[in-house]
Amino acid sequence: MAERRGLRITTWNVNGIRNPFGYQPWRQDRSFAAMFEILETDIVVMQETKIQRKDLQDDMVLVPGWDVFFSLPKHKKGYSGVAIYTRNSVCAPIRAEEGITGVLTPPNSSTSFFNLPKDEQIGGYPTLSQLSDYSLDAATLDSEGRCVILEFPAFVLIGVYCPANRDETRDEFRIGFLSALDARVRNLTAAGKKVFLTGDMNIIREELDTAKAEEQARKQGITLEEYISTPARRLFNQLLIGGKVIGERDEGREAPVMWDICRGFHPTRKGMFTCWEQKINARPGNFGSRIDYVLCSIGCKDWFSDSNIQEGLMGSDHCPVYAIFKQKVEIEGEEVDIRDIMSAGMFKDGVRQREWSTKDLLPISAKLIPEFDRRRSIRDMFSKKPPLPKGESSLERKSASHGQGGQQSVGRNVAREDGADFRESSQTPTVEDAPEAQTFADIDSQVTNSSIMTNTSSFSMDSQPISMLSPAKPKVKRSDESSVIARPQKRGKTASSSSSSKSTSTASKGQAGKGQSSLMGFFKPKTPQLGGTSDSQSTIDHESDNLSVVASNPSTPAPSGSDSVPINENDSPSQAFNLADQKSVIDPIVVKESWSKLLGKRVVPRCEHSEPCVSFVTKKPGVNCGRSFYMCPRPLGPSGQKEKNTQWRCGTFIWSSDWTGD
Repeated sequence: MAERRGLRITTWNVNGIRNPFGYQPWRQDRSFAAMFEILETDIVVMQETKIQRKDLQDDMVLVPGWDVFFSLPKHKKGYSGVAIYTRNSVCAPIRAEEGITGVLTPPNSSTSFFNLPKDEQIGGYPTLSQLSDYSLDAATLDSEGRCVILEFPAFVLIGVYCPANRDETRDEFRIGFLSALDARVRNLTAAGKKVFLTGDMNIIREELDTAKAEEQARKQGITLEEYISTPARRLFNQLLIGGKVIGERDEGREAPVMWDICRGFHPTRKGMFTCWEQKINARPGNFGSRIDYVLCSIGCKDWFSDSNIQEGLMGSDHCPVYAIFKQKVEIEGEEVDIRDIMSAGMFKDGVRQREWSTKDLLPISAKLIPEFDRRRSIRDMFSKKPPLPKGESSLERKSASHGQGGQQSVGRNVAREDGADFRESSQTPTVEDAPEAQTFADIDSQVTNSSIMTNTSSFSMDSQPISMLSPAKPKVKRSDESSVIARPQKRGKTASSSSSSKSTSTASKGQAGKGQSSLMGFFKPKTPQLGGTSDSQSTIDHESDNLSVVASNPSTPAPSGSDSVPINENDSPSQAFNLADQKSVIDPIVVKESWSKLLGKRVVPRCEHSEPCVSFVTKKPGVNCGRSFYMCPRPLGPSGQKEKNTQWRCGTFIWSSDWTGD
């Protein structure tokens, strides 16, 4: 029997919550439960979910066996976003908050988190003096969905997505957010709580954590010391043990309080990068940076047995980073099973005392959002069955279900996996309730043929005007299957108007040459008409209105071939062909080759590796903006530069306008 592993926390910037499902191995099952099993993790912290509240779907929220907490942007669409998934069988947070400053409010409440009673708040909120150096208010800092905080008995977990350094217009917001994060971590530590900080910090710690430190310093015209001392990097390094801080430390940041877990296990490892630029295909050559971290308080740095990156897992421009707790950790000189301190009473000495239940749900859990409350996924309903009563076998239950319609009770009262009952609509269709498979085409053919026989026996269609048609009941009784399955009715139409229109439409189909009574009608040629409305137009008007039938006059005779296609007497086939009368002779083979050369795929140049080049378009502002060019298809190497006589990208560069194709 394999030894039970400790609890595992994974952080991953997914660049869109559904983005990984386009890659292996996630595309096989395309479910979050399967993704988490592949990651072999118990807590997943995702960044850049890029969704809004209205975009949440069942498969994101109702993951069997998992709870989830979201922080979503308040205004921007498809931007930022943080989510934390927790496995119910091993952990359950006791408090949860959204945002870093505490100014936001729980759902259905007008009280901010920092104004809640002491026993209901996590604490450690930044003070006004700590944020006084920045002009941005707390509500603005927490408006972009960048932080979720969960408290367990063991520690406070902060999942964060820090702003990136894109342009100068965002510098104030970036430094303000990082300062608030620094203050929150230090305040929690000062209050005696252990902190686990993880996520995409968007900060390169030092030269060892990037392949382009010298390049960036050269572009900015600064030295490496100045590069290390940029405001965001200096602030981050003052938080970490062993962080490079040049000069005296800032006031209030005299002592480091966090430990870089992954770097602690690999102190001298080079190329341990977690993010690569997709535009230049830098991942194969590992030309990237480390900006995703798992950090912990100094007091619990010995709690971990392993930490690493998972650069082989595709699905984003980032890779997952994880940390694994030891099975037993030391607290105040005593060894405690890690599961004992990851929930309130679920485990004792590593032995389960109770199951997770809905009582463990916290107010900001996504499962309590009204559209997901007291529900679970359809897949979960059919994959997990309630336990069998004593004395009843699975064979007896199966026989009773098929023989007495036992499946119909599934839609009325379904037992949740956590033990709580909830009700669903009694009209929910089930597999057992579905009639025999019958296509709409077969039903339509039965109904139409029945109506035609009835109306033809009553009166002649050609002798009666359309207004005299009445929605009389057909004499041929419909089959049970056709009465069960009906075409979906258009929104806003009452049953009576739909019935009347359907009868009128059925009567008009009985006219000679109108519509079709079977699938073969689609393949019959339609007779062109000179006047009135065409059949296609009549069908469109009938579908859009359903109250009147616009049909062409059946008494209008069809035009003959001689009337519709005039014949020129001069175009007689009996005239002899005279080569002398032809001004030029066109060779069809030559014409085909000319068009093929003009419209065919352009021959692209080859690079120094004798491989076809790839085409790109210049987007950089300037005189060459919009011009296309060819370059080597291979990725950049570890140096980040074009190389000669190597396996990486060569120096081939050709403007498309200069390439003649020779």
